[in-house]
Amino acid sequence: MFSIGQMVYSKNGRDKGEAFLIVAIEGEYLFLADGKRRKLEKPKKKKAIHVQKVNKIDADIKNKIENNMYLLDSDLRSALKRFKEKPE
Repeated sequence: MFSIGQMVYSKNGRDKGEAFLIVAIEGEYLFLADGKRRKLEKPKKKKAIHVQKVNKIDADIKNKIENNMYLLDSDLRSALKRFKEKPE
């Protein structure tokens, strides 16, 4: 089960190995953005089977998306940076 604000890694395609945050979910499709190459205005649409789930969810990002609050690409970049710096 996937959640908005969750970090995932791409398993297929040009962006293989890249980290993204889930910004929307529609059926079997996830909409992914990283704030750099994939902005919030044009997220990557990917099937759930093509991503590797990570058990890290950014509560701040999730809250902002679910409550339709103002969200910037820099917020996504900061969240991904925090996740990558934290030891497991």
